[in-house]
Amino acid sequence: MTYSSSKQSLCASKATITCQRWVENCRRADLEDKTPDQLNKHYRLCAKHFETSMICRSSPYRTVLRDNAVPTIFDLTSHLNNPHSRHRKRIKELSEDEIRTLKQQKINEAFEREQATQELNESNAQNAVSEEGGEQQEEKSVPLTLEERENKDYLKSLFEILILMGKQNIPLDSHNADELPEGIFTSDNFQALLEYRINAGDEVLRKRFEMTAVNLEYCSKTQQKQMLEICESCIREETLREVRDSHFFSIVTDEVVDIAGEEHLPVLVRFVDDSHNLREEFIGFLPYEADPEILAVKFHTTITEKWGLNMEYCRGQAYIVSSGFASKMKVVATRLLEKYPQAVYTLCSSCALNVWLAKSVPVVGVSMALGTIEEVRCLFSRSPQLLVELDNTISALFQNNEEKGNELKEICRSQWTGRHDTFEVLVDLMQALVLCLDAVSNDSTVRWNNFIAGRAFVLSSALTDFDFIVTIVILKNILSFTRAFGKNLQGQTSDIFFAASSLTAVLHSLNEVMENIEVYHEFWFEEATNLAAKLDVQIKLPGKFRRSQQGNLDAELTSENYYKEILSVPTVEHIIQELKDIFSEQHLKALKCLSLVPSVMGQLKFNTSEEHHADMYKNDLPNPDTLSAELHCWRIKWKHRGKDIELPATIYEALHLPDIKYFPNVYALLKVLCILPVMKVENEKYEVGRKRLKAYLKNTVTEQRSSNLALLNINIDIKHDLDLMVDTYIKLYPGKVEFQADFLPSNNSEVTESA
Repeated sequence: MTYSSSKQSLCASKATITCQRWVENCRRADLEDKTPDQLNKHYRLCAKHFETSMICRSSPYRTVLRDNAVPTIFDLTSHLNNPHSRHRKRIKELSEDEIRTLKQQKINEAFEREQATQELNESNAQNAVSEEGGEQQEEKSVPLTLEERENKDYLKSLFEILILMGKQNIPLDSHNADELPEGIFTSDNFQALLEYRINAGDEVLRKRFEMTAVNLEYCSKTQQKQMLEICESCIREETLREVRDSHFFSIVTDEVVDIAGEEHLPVLVRFVDDSHNLREEFIGFLPYEADPEILAVKFHTTITEKWGLNMEYCRGQAYIVSSGFASKMKVVATRLLEKYPQAVYTLCSSCALNVWLAKSVPVVGVSMALGTIEEVRCLFSRSPQLLVELDNTISALFQNNEEKGNELKEICRSQWTGRHDTFEVLVDLMQALVLCLDAVSNDSTVRWNNFIAGRAFVLSSALTDFDFIVTIVILKNILSFTRAFGKNLQGQTSDIFFAASSLTAVLHSLNEVMENIEVYHEFWFEEATNLAAKLDVQIKLPGKFRRSQQGNLDAELTSENYYKEILSVPTVEHIIQELKDIFSEQHLKALKCLSLVPSVMGQLKFNTSEEHHADMYKNDLPNPDTLSAELHCWRIKWKHRGKDIELPATIYEALHLPDIKYFPNVYALLKVLCILPVMKVENEKYEVGRKRLKAYLKNTVTEQRSSNLALLNINIDIKHDLDLMVDTYIKLYPGKVEFQADFLPSNNSEVTESA
C-alpha cells in the first residue's frame, strides 16, 4: 500500500527538507546522496513506519499523510537475532530497463484478463434485433474487452451523477471561482458528488481515480457539457418517440425566459398517447432570436432536423408570449402556416383570451402597463404580511359593501393577473393598492425591509401615472366585449362549440365600436379621469411625449384626443384582426367538428353534419370513404341509447369508450381535435409539464439555470436508458473514453520503500 501527502504542490525547498528528514529517520546511508526527485520517483515507505496520528484516512480514494508526517517507527535491532537478514540486499534505484520490464509484466497480466473476459462475453453474448423494411434481422453483439467494459461502467457512473443533479435541480457549479481567494481549490457540485460516490464504495470510480492528484478535475467542463447534451437528447427522445407513434401533435411555446443571461423559448408538445390521454409535455428550450425571420427558420429547423418531428403531422400551434414578443411569434406562426396549412394558429387553453389579446397589442403603453401589473401581483404574493396590510386597506374602503370587499380579498390571493376580468379587478383594486403601497413606503417603523419598502414606492408611482390609469381603463372597456366569449372557450366542450358560433356577434360588436370610436372613447376617457381624480393624479400628456415634441407641442392637442389616436383606435383595430387570425376559417371548421362529442350532439337534437366540417381532416382518416356511414352509426348509437346511459361530455370521455375502436374515423377525428391548443387538458396529471416548468423557473436563480438540467428536472418521471447514453457518448466522442491509468502528481513529497 502507498501512502501519499495530501498536498501535491509543495515547493521544492520544503520537499527537500522533508525528504532529508525521512532519510535520516530511516537511517539509510545509501540514500543520503539521492536527490529529492530520485527519492520521489523510485522509493516508497510503508505505513508501519508512521504513527497512527500522522495518517488521515478521510480521502475518498486513498489514505493520505498529514503535512507534518515524519517516519518514526523503525526496528533497527531485529536483524541482529535473524541471521538470514544480515545479508539482505539494499533496495537499489531501478534502471529504465527494469522499469520497462515491470510495465510489460503488467501489460501481459492485463492481456490475460482481457482474454478471459472475452471468452465470458462470447459465451453470454445476446443477439440484437433490428428492423429494416418491416423485416427483423438478427445481429450478434460485439464482445467487449475488459478495457471497454471498464470505460462503459465508468461513463455510466458519471451519467448517473448528472441525472441525479438534474432531477434534484443541483447546479453543476456551487460557487463562482472568481470569488474564491487565490490558491484555494474547492470542488464544484459535480466533483463533490463524484468524490462522495467513490467514498461510498463505487469501485469503478475508485479504480479510475485512485492515482489521480487531489486537486485534479475529474471531469472537465467540456465533457460535462457533452454528457449533459446527450442526457437531454435521450430524455427528450423518450417523449418524442410517443409523439411519433401517435402521429398528430401540436406545438405550444410559453413566455420567453432568461437562462444564464440568454433568452430562450420553452417548447411544449401536445399529443394523445397509447392510453388515449391528452398530454402536454415539455421538450426543451429554443434560443430566442431578435430577428423574427431568423427565429422562424431556427424554430422550424430545430423541431424538424434536431428533434426529428415531422411537421406534416402538426395540427396546431400556439405561442404564449408577452406583448414585446407577440409580433415576432406571429411571424413564426405565419411562416409555419405557409409550409404546413393544417398547423392551425390558435389560442392556448392555459391563457385567458383577454390576457392573450392584451399581450398581443403592439402599443408600448400597454406592454408597460402589463409589466407593472405583474410586478404588483408578485410583490404581494411573496409577502403574507403585505397581503394582510392590503386586506385591512380593502376592509376600510369597502365598509359599506363587505361582500365586494371579501371577494376582492379572495381574488388577491390567486393568480388574478391571468383572469378573464383582470382589468375589471384591477380598476376595482386601484385605490386600495395605491393606499397600501403608500402606507408601506412611508412607514417610519421597521415593519418592512428595504426591498419591500423600495418596491412599494416605485410601484405606487407607476400606478399613479395617468398614462397607466387611462391604459387599464381603456383595456377594461374594449375587452369587455370579448370577456364572455373567452370564458366560454375555457369552459366545457359544449361551451367551446357554441362559442365558435358566437364569434361573428363579437366581431360585429367590435366593428360597431370602431365605427363610433369618438363616442366610446369619450366615455372611456371620462371614466379614467374620474379614477385619476379619486387617486389625486394630475391629468396630462405623458412626459416622454411632451419631451419628444421639443416645444413644438400642438396647442389644440388634448389628452383625450391623444389617447384616442395613440391607444383606443390601434387597440380596437388590433383586437379585431387578432380575433380573425386566431379564429381562422380552418380553426372554426375544426371547432364545429366538436359536435362529434355525444353531449354536444344531444344538445343539437342529433341534427349534425360533421362530415362537411371534417373535410379538412379527410387525409388524416383511416377510411375516409366510409366516414358518412360511420357518422350515421355514431349518431344512432347515442340517439337510441339506454335511459341509464349518460352522454359523454368531453373528448376525453369519448376517447375512453370501450367500443371506440369500432368507429376508427370518429376516433381519428377526436384525436386530432383533442390536440388543438385551444382544448384544455381534462386530466390535470397530464398537464404537469407546464407546472414543472414554472416551478423550475421560480426555484432556480437565473445564473444557475441550465437548458440541459432543466429538461431532466421537469421530466423527472421519464425513464432513462443509461446504456443508450453511454453508447451514444462513445460513438460521438470516441477519443474521450480511452482508459488513462497514470495520473501521477508531478510534485510528490513521499519517500517509499520497495518490498
